[in-house]
Amino acid sequence: MKQVVIHIICCISIILIVVASGCITPPKENATASKTGSTPGGNPLIPETTKTPSYVTEVTPFVTNTPTSGYRTIAPTPVPQDKYCRIYSMTNTFAYNKTAVVFDLQYPPMYINYTVKPTNVTYYQSYTSKITGEGDKVVKIDKYSPNSWFEVTVRSKLNPTDIYLQDGFGNAKGYTEYLTRTLKIVKRDNMQIEFYGNDITATASVWVKPEGNFNDTTEFNMTTGCAYFASNPRDVMPIAIATAATTPTWTHV
Repeated sequence: MKQVVIHIICCISIILIVVASGCITPPKENATASKTGSTPGGNPLIPETTKTPSYVTEVTPFVTNTPTSGYRTIAPTPVPQDKYCRIYSMTNTFAYNKTAVVFDLQYPPMYINYTVKPTNVTYYQSYTSKITGEGDKVVKIDKYSPNSWFEVTVRSKLNPTDIYLQDGFGNAKGYTEYLTRTLKIVKRDNMQIEFYGNDITATASVWVKPEGNFNDTTEFNMTTGCAYFASNPRDVMPIAIATAATTPTWTHV
């Protein structure tokens, strides 16, 4: 009887051992382990790659200029509205004579540029020197003739008493002695422009914008007497742009 019990206990123990061994899960491969190596069959393992979704299309880059070192100056492009063209020019020697032209200025401003060559006079003047022992002296004086003057008048053609500008060269008329000047007219009207003078030679030109003053602007270009004026010149006073008034030359004789 005792042997039968021992035999039963041995059978139960063997059964429990078999059941316990069947519940154990084989160990998994380490996720961080290298995927390189070889398979049991000897074939090398191929590394896995992750495919990224494509949101753009690869293209050939544009060819661009390589920037150079240093600084460079870029000239500003003139504004088309600042282009003025010469509509009249004259050169004349004046001896109390006058020249006049008319232009219907619809789109101001208008610029009048002139250069004058006055007549010089030479005379002698005596004076008493303040240096002891030198006594009386005589000097030779060269200066512009007091009778040399030039005047520009811009008035309304329909109402001649409406004078929009009157200026020029020469002390005889109360003007400055700048040899070159640019005058500006900002009034819109049918203008009569008068050039008047005496004992002087003058060259003058009149400039306006083609746009707004002419229906056909195709005849105006930079090779037929057009230029770019400053976009915002001073217009309160006439602009002196060249040689200032001369001073008398004193020469001992």
